Amino acid sequence: MVKNTAKLMGIRNLDEFMNKAREKFPSSLLTIIAVSLFYLDKIAHVVGLIKCLICWVRHWDPGHYPEWDEDHPIHFVGHSTGAQVVRVMQQMLADKAFKGYENTSENWVLSLTSISGAFNGATRLYVDGLLPEDGKTMKAICLLQLLRLAFIIGCWLDIPWLNAFYNLGFEHFNMSWKKVGLCGLVDYLSGNAGPFATGDWVLPDLTIQGSIRINCHLKTFPNTYYFSYATKCTRKMLGFTVPSGILGIHPLLFMRVLQVSQRRHPPDVSPPYKGYRDEDWEDNDGAINTIASTHPRFPIEHPSHLVVNDDQCQPLQPGIWYYKIVEADHMSFILNRERARVQFDQIYDSIFERCRKHFFRKITQALPNQAPE
Repeated sequence: MVKNTAKLMGIRNLDEFMNKAREKFPSSLLTIIAVSLFYLDKIAHVVGLIKCLICWVRHWDPGHYPEWDEDHPIHFVGHSTGAQVVRVMQQMLADKAFKGYENTSENWVLSLTSISGAFNGATRLYVDGLLPEDGKTMKAICLLQLLRLAFIIGCWLDIPWLNAFYNLGFEHFNMSWKKVGLCGLVDYLSGNAGPFATGDWVLPDLTIQGSIRINCHLKTFPNTYYFSYATKCTRKMLGFTVPSGILGIHPLLFMRVLQVSQRRHPPDVSPPYKGYRDEDWEDNDGAINTIASTHPRFPIEHPSHLVVNDDQCQPLQPGIWYYKIVEADHMSFILNRERARVQFDQIYDSIFERCRKHFFRKITQALPNQAPE
């Protein structure tokens, strides 16, 4: 996907593409994905599994919506990392960062609805093995190291049926044994080459430190509607935060909910931001902390409004993050309808209804920038 996007941007090679993408947001894979998202919508035909319109490219054709511009804006719905990707893309639209499309603006995005959005980081990544000192380096022995080895070996083996079952998205690194041989595998495993050597993988962007670095560059725009569903499946019991139940939480996430809720920042390590408290990060959905998925909070909190009853916030005002906290785990609204039951229909019905109500943009006065220059 990245290689094809680079070609469409008129960039000669992958290294130049990576450098261009990092000019605005250093060391951020989310920027590269956002660039791909823009060009896929404008000029690429994509098939397969869609997650916030990011998916694996099979062939190129006229885009999903080639008419997309300020007069034909788009409603975006993003889950987890996808919500932050849309924010990065909207900022790049405002900065006119897409070659060949110098007329872009933030108004190309009419609304953004987030479901379990990863706006402010996730402490689960520290549990899995990223060091809390910098949010980038992995521990020598941890779950992420095991996954790294599995990903490298899987890409190197280049087994067709495995690639068809699950595409890891590392094709642009040319990691197949057919191209790099045994010496290439040694380089990848030792950390001298590949995505884990260059930092071009997404998890460091999703730590608290990584999210703060990205949020420094992102604004909340005055003519865009924002709504966020923050998920949690925890409750208080005898002064402790514990999973809210067994039956309502996906089996793969139950232990993760408990781990994240009990995680404590090391006392000998500087906190990721001034005023950090462990208790603020206890509620979670098994993947993302609830405090991280309501609205952009760090390093500067953006305008927001807690929604208890949907009728209380009608009509929505642009430039404000409306957020609602719902009892659900991270997978409730993306895997199948049966798990979330009636709540699944209620949330998606409300999203469609909200998009219909705000089919036309209401122009407001400009808000001050929500990010430091």
